[in-house]
Amino acid sequence: MAKLVIQNQGMTGRAHELNADRITVGRVEDNTFQIADPSVSSHHCEVHLRGSEVLIRDLNSTNGSFINEVKIIEQVLKPGQTLRLGQVELKLEVPGAAPAPPVEPAAPAKKAVDATMVMPRGVSLGDLEKGGRPPGFDSTTVFSKKRNKANTYFIIGVIVIAIIIAALLYYAFIQAKAR
Repeated sequence: MAKLVIQNQGMTGRAHELNADRITVGRVEDNTFQIADPSVSSHHCEVHLRGSEVLIRDLNSTNGSFINEVKIIEQVLKPGQTLRLGQVELKLEVPGAAPAPPVEPAAPAKKAVDATMVMPRGVSLGDLEKGGRPPGFDSTTVFSKKRNKANTYFIIGVIVIAIIIAALLYYAFIQAKAR
């Protein structure tokens, strides 16, 4: 039975038998074949079995799907060819099948840019050990407190209204005493 075998160090030899018509490959647990690597999208691609053909369909992944270093959207994967999902390389192994001859990628009009990248998270241990502030952080600048004009106007308004009310009460008290 055909299977996809991971070639990356640390995951070498990990494989998934292609025993269903549709297999999803991605980083999260709900995929048929989970590859927990940050360069693999959560739902990276689908593998469809069509007779003896293995069709790979990219699911609009962030880092793309490549067969023999050619970016694909949907293409047949042949025995011996390399499928790359992000930074993870897999080979299609079919018992008794001769590996496909290497295919030279077609010369693109523009040089294809491999946009595969792993986003670093957090701070490295080396950065923590160095200490200090990041470059461009100026700790000598004195920041002044921003004045809130709305609060100032509100307080002035309350004081003015309180004075008017006190004056009216005083006037009413004087008038009541005069009677």
